[in-house]
Amino acid sequence: MKITLIGLGVHAGDLTKRAETALKNSGRIMARTSLTQSFKSLEVYNVQTLDELFSSSRSFDTLNKKLAAAVLKAAAESDVCYCVDGAVCEDEACSIIIKKHRDIEIIEGVSKGANAAALAGINGGFTAISAYGVEELKSCHSAVVYDIDCEYIAGEVKRTLSDLFGEELECTFIRGNECKKIAVYEIDRQKNYDYSCAVAVEEGDFLKKERYDYADIEKLVKLLRAPDGCPWDRVQTNESIKSNVVEEAYELADAIERNDDDGIEEETGDVILQAAFHSVIKEEQGVFNGTDAITRLVKKLIFRHSHIFGKDKATDSSEALSVWEKNKTVEKHQTTFGETVLAVPNNFPACMRAQKVQKRAAKSGMDFMSAVSASERLTDEVAELISALVAEDKEGVFDEAGDVLFSAVNTCRLAGVDCEEALRAATKKFTQRFVKCEQLIIADGKNITDLNELELDWYWLKAKNELKNN
Repeated sequence: MKITLIGLGVHAGDLTKRAETALKNSGRIMARTSLTQSFKSLEVYNVQTLDELFSSSRSFDTLNKKLAAAVLKAAAESDVCYCVDGAVCEDEACSIIIKKHRDIEIIEGVSKGANAAALAGINGGFTAISAYGVEELKSCHSAVVYDIDCEYIAGEVKRTLSDLFGEELECTFIRGNECKKIAVYEIDRQKNYDYSCAVAVEEGDFLKKERYDYADIEKLVKLLRAPDGCPWDRVQTNESIKSNVVEEAYELADAIERNDDDGIEEETGDVILQAAFHSVIKEEQGVFNGTDAITRLVKKLIFRHSHIFGKDKATDSSEALSVWEKNKTVEKHQTTFGETVLAVPNNFPACMRAQKVQKRAAKSGMDFMSAVSASERLTDEVAELISALVAEDKEGVFDEAGDVLFSAVNTCRLAGVDCEEALRAATKKFTQRFVKCEQLIIADGKNITDLNELELDWYWLKAKNELKNN
């Protein structure tokens, strides 16, 4: 049977002539609720309201499924006109019905979003959404949120709009035909809420906004690179700023090590800025843009997490990592172990790159039995380095020094040590001891450059013990 979905609009009298004709010719009329002003347009008809489903539903999602099920069941017996307040396109139950029923006619009405926007004086484009789905609202210039029918829902709206626009930004609170200006943080502090309550908000001037997102970063970079922008930003290329990415990443890592939340927040932003800068430059060249990069990232994450979104299984982090690595080789079309080894970036820190290369080569089975067996090779390499030193063979020293370092990484890797972190920790430890040692020497009225080896050793041990005790 045929289902005609009718939008009643917002006020009594919003019903269109086409909708009136459909209602007059309908054998069965159903309405989402009788508690709205627009329902008064149906008072002359014999209407079955579905108000009882509201009290028996535990969530908005459940309510919409029950409403759709009731209409679909009625349509199995006769043609049905189903009327909803606002517009059909705003109603989730109507969306369910449209997906499940073939013979559908839609007669639209005045939308609740458009009505609220008009009352608030928003003339340009805006995003309208029900308060019951407000968590899905994304960054936009203007937003209208309707269906704010209780204090709890008002609180959810406040949280979302505060995150997107800032809690201090002025917005328009609408109840029926009445509007008043309030701050976003006051949305859940109003006296009464009903089905007619809505909020309309527009972001302020770009330079005075309270909240910014990734799109704003790209916009700012484009402003800086415009002909009348910053002379420095205009001349930058991917090549000229490539080192900045590494520097900012290290500063973020440093903030994490210091457990400095404020620093982590700041440095995370700096890393994101570098990504935006590179994508804007490539967008100018017509290669790709930020959305392309983000799309590729999300698709990659979905593909590599096939133990979550696919058929693979992983019961622990080790198995999850194995699935990730397997999918990565498929994604990059790597068919040999050599290809995976060659794929390790050349500009990694040397210690990190050595460990990464060793780990990938080890997957082929080419590896030592244990850290102990690897340490035996390390001993041999140290002996070869000493021989080169004794022979004053500069080229040999260079070559054997590399072998010693590579073997040390091998030994530590097989012992379960992150070599990059271990070396950084050792360097930090040395730095602390050296500074303490010099402080002790100065405290004794001496100059570090005047001391012999034995004296330096004595102060070094003293510094080491003091630091250990502290």
